[in-house]
Amino acid sequence: MEKVSIIGSGNVGVAAAFYLAEKGVANIMLIDILEGKAEGSALDLAEASPLRGYDVKIQGSSHIEDIKGSKVVVLTAGNVRKPNTLRLELLEGNMKIVDPIIENIVKYAPDAVVIVLSEPVTALTYYVWKKTGFDRAKVIGVAGKLDVARVCEYTARELGVTPVEVSALVLGGHHKFTVIPPDFIRVCGIPVTELLPKEKIDKIISDAREAGTTILSMLKRQTSMYSPGAAIAETVGAIMNDTRAILCVPTCLDGEYGYKNTCLGVPVQLGKNGIEKIIEIELSLPIRNELQASADVINKTIESMGI
Repeated sequence: MEKVSIIGSGNVGVAAAFYLAEKGVANIMLIDILEGKAEGSALDLAEASPLRGYDVKIQGSSHIEDIKGSKVVVLTAGNVRKPNTLRLELLEGNMKIVDPIIENIVKYAPDAVVIVLSEPVTALTYYVWKKTGFDRAKVIGVAGKLDVARVCEYTARELGVTPVEVSALVLGGHHKFTVIPPDFIRVCGIPVTELLPKEKIDKIISDAREAGTTILSMLKRQTSMYSPGAAIAETVGAIMNDTRAILCVPTCLDGEYGYKNTCLGVPVQLGKNGIEKIIEIELSLPIRNELQASADVINKTIESMGI
């Protein structure tokens, strides 16, 4: 069985490991710089296997070289938000944290697909792509899948339906910079614009954008972990199983949607090699304008990196 390595054994990394174990798509290597943290979490997860019925090898290590041979490397390491802070404020500190990790990914797992969740995710996806020198198809952010899930949940709550009946599409950046076209929110194929008035749809979109901040304000010292962990598992699962699933993810663009040398969330088809295809869809003028505004913010952030 192939291996997935998760760098960063905090709440999100461990949640992702649990969901991946339940999917049974790969053996799992948890990595953390703090000795004993990854090992302890791996042992805890392994001890749950007889109860949950998964049969994969779960290991932990404080040695980055143990990512060697990974099919996928997931990057969750870095500082996380605190109440009243913005994701972009984490950029400089997290660039310093991921720099040595990037060097080791290139050294020990040069053929891996890299999944980025460290904040700010869209900008750091671009940073990891540039610093690794990997093909852009092999460096993928996670935010879009998480944003889609949140849109589906809030839509389902409003309509009193199960979330699995709801689908959506998101574009652009994360949080306030997420572009959510109402026409692409659908319930059993029916556009939500035919089911709800504009003010309720606007509230769904606002709630989805602010979901992470809402959870952070409630938990105080902890950010969301189950939903981003599940988003990681869905993304990794599509790669490991070569499903060619269409997911919304931050990816580096080269002319798609009219953007080059930047990173934006767009729909892509995922398979064993990472991004198999970037899917371009027709967008209304208001949505194109929203996407441009989101791109402007991300491009300004990218320029500040100096790479």
